[in-house]
Amino acid sequence: MLKEACVENFTNVPGVIERGAKRIELCDNLAVGGTTPSIGVIKIATEYCSDKDVSIIVILRPRGGDFVYSITEKAIMMRDLEEIIGLHSNGIAVGALTAADELDKPFLEEIAKLAIDNGIELVFHMAFDQIPEDKQKDALLWLKEIGFTRILTHGGPTENTIFDNAAHIAELAEISPDMTVMPGGGITKDNLADLEKVLAFTEVHGTRIV
Repeated sequence: MLKEACVENFTNVPGVIERGAKRIELCDNLAVGGTTPSIGVIKIATEYCSDKDVSIIVILRPRGGDFVYSITEKAIMMRDLEEIIGLHSNGIAVGALTAADELDKPFLEEIAKLAIDNGIELVFHMAFDQIPEDKQKDALLWLKEIGFTRILTHGGPTENTIFDNAAHIAELAEISPDMTVMPGGGITKDNLADLEKVLAFTEVHGTRIV
């Protein structure tokens, strides 16, 4: 079981690694669900994780709120991605949607090309849960096609517990064996063992996962 700890800033990175996290999702501003950290934070955290042989994924998100981005916000995200690449982080967690809650395919293709050309892993974060369920299968397959390797999902509405959504997460995991479906949202070190009894998964995400 690979435990990915979602960490705000650098402060808690050493502690979660010491407690068993094997991958870090690095964010700022978790009060709004996480935004892109500063360049200094990314640099120091990436160097630290590299020394500890721990993978680091940096969230690429310019603000809280929805995942429908303006032209200017997209330009900011591409510039931030260039910086993340230059600092040798392992990957990014990103999500971009249209006003109709469908994938923003042209923008995601632009992100994917720059990331893949530079050896950066692509993760689609919990913006995936905003996509209507009847369109999620096609969305997952399309993301895989353009190079995404993992989807982070709560499996349904945030007001539901991860246990309520476990059946849908299992359905998503069956769509493509090459795409990792990683559950997150409300999973802690205290309820992880119970979740393993009802859902098969190899990776898990949380702010209190270790």
